[in-house]
Amino acid sequence: MPHRHRPSLDAETLGAFGPLRTLIARAGVTDVLVTAPDEIWIDRGEGVERVPLRLSGQRQLRALAVSLISAGGRHLDDATPFVDVRLGELRVHAVLPPVAVGGVQLSVRVPQRGLRDFDSLLDTGMIVAGHERLLRDAICSGANLLITGATATGKTTLLRALLQLVEHDQRIICVEDVAELDVRHPHVVQLEARQPNADGLGAVGLDVLLRQALRMRPDRIVVGECRGPELMLLMTALNTGHRGGAGTLHANSVADVPARLEAMALMSGISERALARQAASAFDLVLHLGRSAGARRLEQVGRLEVDADGLLVARVLTADPERPSAQGQPDRPTAPCTRRADD
Repeated sequence: MPHRHRPSLDAETLGAFGPLRTLIARAGVTDVLVTAPDEIWIDRGEGVERVPLRLSGQRQLRALAVSLISAGGRHLDDATPFVDVRLGELRVHAVLPPVAVGGVQLSVRVPQRGLRDFDSLLDTGMIVAGHERLLRDAICSGANLLITGATATGKTTLLRALLQLVEHDQRIICVEDVAELDVRHPHVVQLEARQPNADGLGAVGLDVLLRQALRMRPDRIVVGECRGPELMLLMTALNTGHRGGAGTLHANSVADVPARLEAMALMSGISERALARQAASAFDLVLHLGRSAGARRLEQVGRLEVDADGLLVARVLTADPERPSAQGQPDRPTAPCTRRADD
């Protein structure tokens, strides 16, 4: 099958992937997945499809996985059998046996070219015109955002594009497990988690990094993916005067967000009612992304609220992205944005 190649992937980074490089360079590919030396799959937006490529065996596959993780500054071995790293703009995840039953598992996430800024998301339909003003006003007014969706729906892509709308006199601090945001803004500080060394020491988690970010005079605090105690710290920060913050969360819909937050809060020893007050006050808008027939788009805009029983609930403000509700505005008033001429 003929295919076009990506013209601008870094040649050195691409070369590190050895026999997989032609798949990564193929236009439209969002993921390359290796489940066995003779089972290699790609995703071009419409589900996984097997490709006629094979490696020589598990030894070559393991060597490739170890080499890629090492190139990203981390280590993959029997003591640390699963690792996530960033190589340039690519994200690599590897799992070794016996954690991975049957053999080494290697996953490569490939960001889509041309989806770097807000206008490109409008051009591709990821954001419909009816939502443009809402999102621009939310960033301008310092609304706190929770971006949700399933895996590979574009949460990081949307967050990156929104952060590039932030005024250039503001300082953005991004906290991530694997630094992926790469925001084009003149004042961005990226903090990346660190895995333990071979002796099991030196790990630095997202919750630790978030505490450091609060001491670094941030105008906006961003957590790339909330999965544990860092979410509670982020909500605390957003409730103590920090505006314009954001985080991403895996969820199936706006309506499912309260249950996800409650489960994470319980792991941190926070009651459902305490969570409800914190979350409803911390986040002004929930932006939910979905993926259908290869297309990713902002499907729902919602708001977190506290019900009569003191529990967290979610209200969908715009359910149809083609006809946004007139109610879809942040609770806090929005001020007109004064953009710089060079933006």
